[in-house]
Amino acid sequence: MPRLELGRKMTSSDTPDERQTDGSKAHGAAETWCGRLAAVSVDGWNWLQHVVDHLELHASDYDQSVRFYATVLTPLGLPHWSEDTETERATCFTRISVVDRRPATTGSHLCFVAKSRDEVDAFHQAGVEVGFSSNGSPGLRDYGPGYYAAFLFDPDGNNVEALYRDVENRGHGWDG
Repeated sequence: MPRLELGRKMTSSDTPDERQTDGSKAHGAAETWCGRLAAVSVDGWNWLQHVVDHLELHASDYDQSVRFYATVLTPLGLPHWSEDTETERATCFTRISVVDRRPATTGSHLCFVAKSRDEVDAFHQAGVEVGFSSNGSPGLRDYGPGYYAAFLFDPDGNNVEALYRDVENRGHGWDG
């Protein structure tokens, strides 16, 4: 394969991981490569398709974090189970695992799917009733029509959301 020069457009003989001789990515190579892929239209997207398989949240106070997620995700119908090993404690909440590891995950925004407005309300109420901090009461948001959500902070300050996409919102009731 020929060496990519900075600013040179990719050709059909190039690969998406062409590198400069110093190991750095050629400027614009990824954008040009991706530009050759067929775009998926928003209307043709399967809104129920999983795009993230799993995520780990490292907790500064593992027990408190597990208590938070167990409390607020139970109203959403999400199970949880221990995935402890000989060397590490972990609790899985379907695709999200809380792990006893430092440094803690901070500054993240996680959004969980609710099946109804009532579930969003129950998510928020459950957290506030046991002393966790609200970051936004349940209600419609101006992010788009029918976007009904509530927000809480987890013990490490991550913004945790429960979202119900009502009839007016893209992604509601997608049935393929």
